[in-house]
Amino acid sequence: MPEPLQRPAVPPAHLRPRHYGVLTGFFALVLLPLVALGVYLYAYANDQFASTTGFTVRSEETSSATEIAGGLSSIIGGPSSTNGDVLYAYIQSQQIVRRVQEQLDLRAHYAQNWRSDPVFSIWPDATIEDLFWFWGRVVRVSYDKASGLMSVQVRAGTAEYAQQVAQAVVRESEAMINELNRQARNDSMTNAQLDLEASVERLRIAREEVAAFRARTQIVDPAADIQGRMGVINNLQQQLAQSLVDHDLLLQNTTDTDPRVRQALRRIEVIEDRIHSERLNFATQDVTVLDTDYPRLIAQFESLMVNQEFAERTYTAALSALDAARSNAERQSLYLATYIQPTLAERAEYPQRLLLMALAALFMLLIWASLTLVYYSLRDRG
Repeated sequence: MPEPLQRPAVPPAHLRPRHYGVLTGFFALVLLPLVALGVYLYAYANDQFASTTGFTVRSEETSSATEIAGGLSSIIGGPSSTNGDVLYAYIQSQQIVRRVQEQLDLRAHYAQNWRSDPVFSIWPDATIEDLFWFWGRVVRVSYDKASGLMSVQVRAGTAEYAQQVAQAVVRESEAMINELNRQARNDSMTNAQLDLEASVERLRIAREEVAAFRARTQIVDPAADIQGRMGVINNLQQQLAQSLVDHDLLLQNTTDTDPRVRQALRRIEVIEDRIHSERLNFATQDVTVLDTDYPRLIAQFESLMVNQEFAERTYTAALSALDAARSNAERQSLYLATYIQPTLAERAEYPQRLLLMALAALFMLLIWASLTLVYYSLRDRG
């Protein structure tokens, strides 16, 4: 029987240069930066106090008497649902940074520890653009569009200063909402006044056209004139009927050669001619107006009356809109409701040293592990 093959003995394990390289990378990429971060956070980083405030933009829910009576809220307009979005953008704008800087000197406060704590401070000669960038680090804004609630957190070196900055944010937000109110009231009044002036001018022109028509035609109301002419025709028709009856009675008692019969026939012919002439005036040229027949005259008058009626309704609606705009301008349609007044912190919560170190250790470990895997992958392929 052949003897079984024996595997060579495995040499004892020991560290190789690549292992030292991996350990060196762990110390260089994880331990040393983490120790340096811990030293900075606990030895040099200054404590920061936080002040929190919360508010929302509310609109006036009550309606004025004019709006209730006429339902004119759609005409004069109402507060937009995007006012919260506008305020959210304003708090993160350079304009509010400039105004708070003028009141509280943000640059002096946040630059006082620049030499000892440059990470959480701003340089002393920072411009307004630099302050605007730094504002996003010390002022955190959260906004819930569904409920319209907005929360603002301000961080500063002292609890009092953080509260003052938060109060300044509330004041500037209220000022911005009041400015929106003022602009809305001015726009509403201006538009309503312009609409009223335009409706007055339209009504004036319509009435002047009606007056010019009456002066030109010498007819106050064609409908009444037609009724008068129809009354003349009806009277003539009654006379014609009576004359026909009288003529028939004469024929029963006399002959055709009787002068009274000829006179009755003459009367009947005259009445018929007059009726025919009166009827002809409704479709031919009227004697009172040059080149104007009755159908065209009535069409012109009805068109003018329609324009005047529309102008009168527009004028009435413009007056109602102006009253509604004036009523809306006398009350506050938008206001800032502060449901959390700026708080005064009793202890420093920032910087969150343990959290920062934990996150830094996690990311550094991930970077070291990724580089190590890349190295071994390249080594195995080589």
